[in-house]
Amino acid sequence: MHGGASTGWLLMVLCAVSGAYCLLRTRTGTPQERRTARSEALMGFGMAAMAVPAAVLSPPDWAWAVYAVLFGAAALRALRPALRGGHHLHHLVGSLAMVYMAVAMAPAMTGDGGGGHAGHGAASAGAGGIPVLTGVLLVYYAFYVLGSAGRLLPGAAVTPAGGTGAVGLGPGGFGGGTDGRPELTTACRLTMGIGMFAMLLTL
Repeated sequence: MHGGASTGWLLMVLCAVSGAYCLLRTRTGTPQERRTARSEALMGFGMAAMAVPAAVLSPPDWAWAVYAVLFGAAALRALRPALRGGHHLHHLVGSLAMVYMAVAMAPAMTGDGGGGHAGHGAASAGAGGIPVLTGVLLVYYAFYVLGSAGRLLPGAAVTPAGGTGAVGLGPGGFGGGTDGRPELTTACRLTMGIGMFAMLLTL
């Protein structure tokens, strides 16, 4: 990333921790909640791998094809649930954004024989992309991050009628969670949203 190796390491750690927490969530909850947690774990670990500084580990030329196929499959899997809207739609956008970044950064990788991708320091040197599409994704993730951050502020929770516990606001599953610790789920999603925004900036 533009911030150098230290920024890449920080992003890698944050995304890896978020992915690990999402992996833990796959052990509890309803089948739909576990499926959502698996999708978010994949996204977190994928972003962590992309954030490893190129000076430490330069991925092979075919790594971008693997990213594109992996997240392309994730997008196809999320397509049908996304028709119902809610957080499934966000998963679809995230998977497609990962495919887009993989394809956009592939020329930089193959052209300079050692360039990076979205999480690498040299990524921006030869990276390509469609400015309009990149801009749309940046706007989307900017609003997503702001919305998720707002749900972590004091008072951004409601108590259901007849209940005593607060649950995170999250219309359509856009934020929060139902695994008993909605604030942690929202924090993980916020972290990955920030990470995606930072990666898109390198395009």
